[in-house]
Amino acid sequence: MVPVGASSAFEKSSITADSTAVAESNSGMVSSVHPQATKAGVEILESGGNAIDAAVAVQFALNVVQPHSSGIGGGGFMLVYSAEENEIIAIDNRERAPLGAQPDMFLDNHGEEVPFLARHTNGKAVGVPGTLKAADVAVKRFGRTELSELIQPAIELAASDGRTVTVDEFLASSIADNVEDGALTPTAQEVFAPDGEPLEVGDELVQSDLADTLRTIRDDGIGPFYTGAIAADIAETVQGAARYRKTGGSMTVDDLGRYNVAITRPTYETYDGDAHEITVRTMRSPTSGGYVIAQILSLLESFDLAQYDRRSFDVYHRLIEAFQLAFADRNAYLGDEEFVDIPWQGMLDEEYVDARRQIIDPEKATDATREPGDPFAYQPGGQYYTSPRDLEQAKRGSNASGARNGERNKPHTNSAVTHPGQTTHFTTADAEGNMVSWTSTIEQLFGSGIMVPGRGFMLNNELTDFDSTPGGPNEVQPEKRPLSSTSPTIVTRDGDPFLTVGSPGGWSIIHTVAQILLNVAEFGMDIGDAVAEPRVYSATGTWVQAEDGVPDDVVNELNTAGHDVSVVDSIGNAQSVLVNDDGGYVGVADRRRDGSAGSPS
Repeated sequence: MVPVGASSAFEKSSITADSTAVAESNSGMVSSVHPQATKAGVEILESGGNAIDAAVAVQFALNVVQPHSSGIGGGGFMLVYSAEENEIIAIDNRERAPLGAQPDMFLDNHGEEVPFLARHTNGKAVGVPGTLKAADVAVKRFGRTELSELIQPAIELAASDGRTVTVDEFLASSIADNVEDGALTPTAQEVFAPDGEPLEVGDELVQSDLADTLRTIRDDGIGPFYTGAIAADIAETVQGAARYRKTGGSMTVDDLGRYNVAITRPTYETYDGDAHEITVRTMRSPTSGGYVIAQILSLLESFDLAQYDRRSFDVYHRLIEAFQLAFADRNAYLGDEEFVDIPWQGMLDEEYVDARRQIIDPEKATDATREPGDPFAYQPGGQYYTSPRDLEQAKRGSNASGARNGERNKPHTNSAVTHPGQTTHFTTADAEGNMVSWTSTIEQLFGSGIMVPGRGFMLNNELTDFDSTPGGPNEVQPEKRPLSSTSPTIVTRDGDPFLTVGSPGGWSIIHTVAQILLNVAEFGMDIGDAVAEPRVYSATGTWVQAEDGVPDDVVNELNTAGHDVSVVDSIGNAQSVLVNDDGGYVGVADRRRDGSAGSPS
């Protein structure tokens, strides 16, 4: 099995403090994966916008300079800290399945899973996009700059007569890989591989159709995208995108018009580390990130990891085993809470966590850590939630999770696990204390590979995050949101904002964020070192990935203990902002992908 979130490059590299870009400022901060996107956010702060305005400008700019990772054809999750309200609010803009989606739509006529290339490049893989609606809602709720102003830097980046954008190494390799795999539609190839030749590092990237689309949004708002001409083009494109299968998707203009974001409260977990006691706030369902990070931290808290060297066998082995335990529960029980009664309280119950922790052998890997527990036995009451979308099913005697009344959810093997998704994370802060932590995605690099003709943006393949095989909590259902690992995080200390953090990387998002939090709270690292510190990653089976900075002798010890370790180029790509004791900011951009942190001058 290929682990989800794995790096595509497996050569060794040196992960050091030089793997971060660090900026300091009292007037605000922007950290993203690309310098031109960071600059767009900084310019908004300099012109009087706040952190929310800056984040929206960054998102639009990333659609242009990193079109393979996010954009208006996708969705994501955003956390906002409002200094005026002293509250952390979550804006869930995860894509939803259209009304025509079917639980077996990723199976062939023989009931077998469709090969991934055919699955993820088909219109059935495209979820109703949420990114643009999130940008609009966030600005109206928290911002102070018009959306039309925030989109202008992206227009200038996309237009042929605007700011020059050149292809970086990550984009170039992504284009080449997708062309070789046959993943891009002819429309997309015209932009990224004209005349069949993939753009290379340093080539100019011009996206005139995208610039026109962004101008339409600037002038007319988001209406054309969700109910008008752009919506009609999206629906027609999705329905016609059969590609390697016989038929395309089912999305309609009505599906797009029905879409809305959800304003929710983030998860809450405290960790009493050797250096800091922190409260971790991140996203709730339909992402698994908040629950799984909370369980990992709970499993590790009593080990007093600070007594060991950070790069020791004792630390890495316990991390790996905690990852395995948490992911066994994740893949068995979690799904969209609007449709499924998920046992998150049981997963975080102190007695349950203690029992799961006792499974960890301090000397060797064990099969037992790869088996799910029974968190429903620790869940208050019985299964109780029935989705309003499943009333007819409920009348027939089933609850929203698919279990019969009086029965618990049975553990289910997650089949949407073998292909790494990629996203982008960015974070902003302003002089008033507002902060944003936003992870945005179109799933695979270039998403479904489908570009809307004449519109210039890529469509996501987020619905392949559902299990292909029906029957579990993460099965496909109309209007359901697929399970994610996205983990945009805001951490507080003594009740005040302390840091933001997030990462791309599929499943490994969770591991990246959890390890950075431990580096700060348990090992007392400054945020630059915490982001640069070598990471490990494991979720199912015996495989483990380790970055090159993990000592060779420790890798040998881990292998001897029963872990199957491979050394990889990189795991995750974090962006973070930390609030100093004096109220100033330290911005950190992970240089694993040449990130950029910047602040107003």
